Amino acid sequence: MKRLFRKLKSYLQIILQVQNLARSLFALSSTISVMMLYFLYPESYNITWKGRAYYIFFLWLALLENALNWGKINVKIDALKSKRFLASAIVAFLPITYILIVDFFEVDKIIIDSFPKRYGMSIWAESMPLTIEYIILAALFSLTVILAYGKRGLRYLALPISLSWAIGTIFLIDNLYPFGEFTPFQMIVPATSMLASSILSLIGYNTELRGQIYGATTLRVWSNKGEATFGIAWPCSGVEGLILYSVVTALFLRDSKFSQRQKILCFLVGAAITYFINALRIAMIFIIAIEYGVASPEVQRFHGYYGPLFSVMWILAYQLIIAAQSLWNERRTKGAT
Repeated sequence: MKRLFRKLKSYLQIILQVQNLARSLFALSSTISVMMLYFLYPESYNITWKGRAYYIFFLWLALLENALNWGKINVKIDALKSKRFLASAIVAFLPITYILIVDFFEVDKIIIDSFPKRYGMSIWAESMPLTIEYIILAALFSLTVILAYGKRGLRYLALPISLSWAIGTIFLIDNLYPFGEFTPFQMIVPATSMLASSILSLIGYNTELRGQIYGATTLRVWSNKGEATFGIAWPCSGVEGLILYSVVTALFLRDSKFSQRQKILCFLVGAAITYFINALRIAMIFIIAIEYGVASPEVQRFHGYYGPLFSVMWILAYQLIIAAQSLWNERRTKGAT
């Protein structure tokens, strides 16, 4: 009887170790992939829009979700020699394999050469390799989670995976429909431009909303220091920030203990602030352009990194605010009882 108990205990310990290893597959895959991309393309992490800075937030969410839901994740693997574990391990390291193949065989050059130029410019073709990378890695990470944890596993790791899918999709839409061609997203740009124009007028700048260039709303701003004119397409107006906010906040609120009414209120308040931040972002780039020049490095740096970072930092901060409020409500309810 004792021998049987010892064998059973030993077997349970092995199962537990295997399950812990399986639970770590997604975290290992995402961490190694992001670190490898940083090692190969460190400069791309200094760029948010059409860059890899979003991977930092992806990795943070991946590790956070994995840690918070460690005990909830129902692992579908009970043996190292099982076919499911082998398949999960292979798929988990496919992102790393993809990154190495693209770098070694210079697949990015093939993609750029095969993508047509738009408006005589190659900037959208040059960002296609990165766009495809986001989408392929999102697909492989999703497959890893499904194989190792089942479809329910996606529920616990939905935030980082959804972020990767959303970024890849947004970049793809912009590459296929540059400037203001994608009408559904471009529809809110005139209103955002008007709000940005009002903000600039309030602080003493002269503004003029002009017509459209390639579907993008044109705004001219000037003062005694100089002037700046930019066409505002949907990426510049922060539509991607609203999309990311909607995806992340909806998933975050889904498992919160707020009532349905409170969830809707939280979402709408956050969306309104996100929209205002997007307008403020447009106003800021005009202020910087007038101060340093339209083609200055400061403008490029703000447009490609700090501007989008405003929205991302707010989105993450808002989730922490919601979580803190939820914990406060729980403690207050327990204290009352």
